[in-house]
Amino acid sequence: MRAEQVRERFAELYGAEPEGVWAAPGRVNLIGEHTDYNDGFVMPFALPHRATAAVSRRTDGILRLHSADIEGPVVELPLDALAPQSDENWTAYPAGVVWALREAGHPVTGADVHLASTVPTGAGLSSSAALEVVIALALNDLHDLGLQRWQLARLCQRAENVYVGAPTGIMDQTASACCEEGHALFLDTRDLSQQQIPFDLAAEGLRLLVVDTQVKHAHSGGEYGKRRAGCEKGAALLGVDALRDIAYADLGAALARLGDEEEVVRLVRHVVTEDQRVERVVDLLRAGETRAIGPVLTEGHASLRDDFRISCPELDLVVDTALANGALGARMTGGGFGGSAIVLSEATDVDTLTKAVEESFAAAGFTAPRVFEAVPSAGARRAG
Repeated sequence: MRAEQVRERFAELYGAEPEGVWAAPGRVNLIGEHTDYNDGFVMPFALPHRATAAVSRRTDGILRLHSADIEGPVVELPLDALAPQSDENWTAYPAGVVWALREAGHPVTGADVHLASTVPTGAGLSSSAALEVVIALALNDLHDLGLQRWQLARLCQRAENVYVGAPTGIMDQTASACCEEGHALFLDTRDLSQQQIPFDLAAEGLRLLVVDTQVKHAHSGGEYGKRRAGCEKGAALLGVDALRDIAYADLGAALARLGDEEEVVRLVRHVVTEDQRVERVVDLLRAGETRAIGPVLTEGHASLRDDFRISCPELDLVVDTALANGALGARMTGGGFGGSAIVLSEATDVDTLTKAVEESFAAAGFTAPRVFEAVPSAGARRAG
């Protein structure tokens, strides 16, 4: 239905039918936070929420963009004028992908685009990556570029890092491009090797809730960049290419070598222990011990809160309230400083947990959260 609506609106805007409609999902990261730009392990899965784009090629060097979700007219951008960090609007994400494709030598000569998205923005669910990947996939198909999904993800990351100016890792774009329905994606961000791990919660009587705190975050903000710079400093001080290279068994010795670099010690401890948590979750899921991942998720939240220091009162309240009301595990997910938390629960406890979280937010005077079930879904695809 959404694909047809996007197709119809495209025709109204541009006076012709689009050449096709594509869709790319947002994602939830099950475990593995702030490890991707440290060459570590992550484990996201795709959401049913997605960005949908109707697209046609142009041959005159013009990119025309329109969004159903943002009020305003069609935005027209000459391709030759696209330049990194020249656009602070939503259009930077699709325009950045076009720029990245052209910078890599691919013959993109312009496009007409109409977009609509159901991925909540600012909620830590990768609305920007969905926007980038749907454009990349559409242009890859329309121009017969022959790029693999992982290559599209790399180009989208370059668009976000260089064109938009947000220092994000590779996880979000890879999840949007490569996830499979009913699975979580075990991704090694160093070599981009992927393993699809079965993650069928419903079959086991379980649910994973996403609690959007409604506290907006922005990756291009300074705090995210400070954490990344601190991790790079830690790797340099320890003489390794990336924190991925510090084995969990050697963590104590590594931290001792950092001496009085208190902030760097905290960042390094989080990244090394988080990589180990990803591997533990993979092993548990492969062994059919899905309920046992709950405490590992909760450990991850404590590390993000206390060592990485990127939680906020709303995220902590979700986790504390969920655990006090029978959740198997809970943690913040995404870049931090707001956004969403995830809660693993028995299917029979969903209503109780949802009510408890909503009541706790009301009692604290916080904006009411948005709570929904996260269902592991398919990655980007042609939708029409």
